Amino acid sequence: MPSQPRALQLLNILSALLLAAAAIMVFTYAPTEKVMGEVQKVFYFHVATAWVGMLGFIVAAVVAIIYLRTKDLKWDAIGLAAVEISLVFFFVAIFLGSIWARPAWGTWWTWEPRLTTAAILEMVYLAYLLLRQGLEDPERRARFGAVYTILGGLSVPLTFISIRIFRTIHPVIIGTGGSEKMNMEPAMLTTMFFSIFVFSIIFVTLFWHRIRLGQYAEKIEHLKLKLSQ
Repeated sequence: MPSQPRALQLLNILSALLLAAAAIMVFTYAPTEKVMGEVQKVFYFHVATAWVGMLGFIVAAVVAIIYLRTKDLKWDAIGLAAVEISLVFFFVAIFLGSIWARPAWGTWWTWEPRLTTAAILEMVYLAYLLLRQGLEDPERRARFGAVYTILGGLSVPLTFISIRIFRTIHPVIIGTGGSEKMNMEPAMLTTMFFSIFVFSIIFVTLFWHRIRLGQYAEKIEHLKLKLSQ
């Protein structure tokens, strides 16, 4: 495998430094919440990972549209990369949310609108990965993946607005609506937005790595197809 581009190497270092800075801000700069205490600090990375998870699913839908217009298989590989990375980040967001929910709601999980739609969103894209495995022809697989991710992308805005249109115990972090509103001090808001920025950079870094791996996997698949003919 060729060496990493210089820009990607710099992104690796930048991602590590920013993640360390975000952790320092969470534990030293952001004040401790008076009611929940230290466990509230999970919230900063919970929001950031949820944002990145949704971002990747949206990217996959946009890339799917580009593939359907161009029929270039490289866009299928890019869309797959976005979905795989976002699945991991969104699972982490759900896990961190459960840690926060235990002291806040007295339970690890409850089927309120936000958690229900988040679980459905995660399963929709897990099914996408599983169903792709059953298609050996690259073009059929790419067409299926494109249509699926476009339709699956519709569940992203539903998950985001669920706490604004339904009665729920999940707090609204940004904007208005819903039954609960989380009021944060300026230092808390700064830490939250910085964490979102940091995980966005991490997403770009991992996305680039995964695209490069996908390119090599595609080359190997083409070689296998040639040998089997």
